[in-house]
Amino acid sequence: MTRMHNPPHPGETLKEDVLPALGLTVTQAAEQLGVSRVALSRVLNGRAAISADMAIRLSQWLGGNPEVWLREQLQYDLWHAMQKSTVKVRPAEGVSAA
Repeated sequence: MTRMHNPPHPGETLKEDVLPALGLTVTQAAEQLGVSRVALSRVLNGRAAISADMAIRLSQWLGGNPEVWLREQLQYDLWHAMQKSTVKVRPAEGVSAA
């Protein structure tokens, strides 16, 4: 996985690129996706993660692969976790560092 500096939340991509390109409101997009407006709004505003179910819905709706949406979410989550992490774990004995 390629590391990115402060990757955007995948909801930001939907909010700033996809919905305007399709000329849809949040309500219209939520109806087409079969989710509540509140659920979609939480994703669009970065307050909820892209779930496996949402990734499947997005790929069926827009075409493409659900793994793309999950990968974007993973990059976002991992980058933010690494920024906050103060955990220091010793490598398991007998395991060389990669």
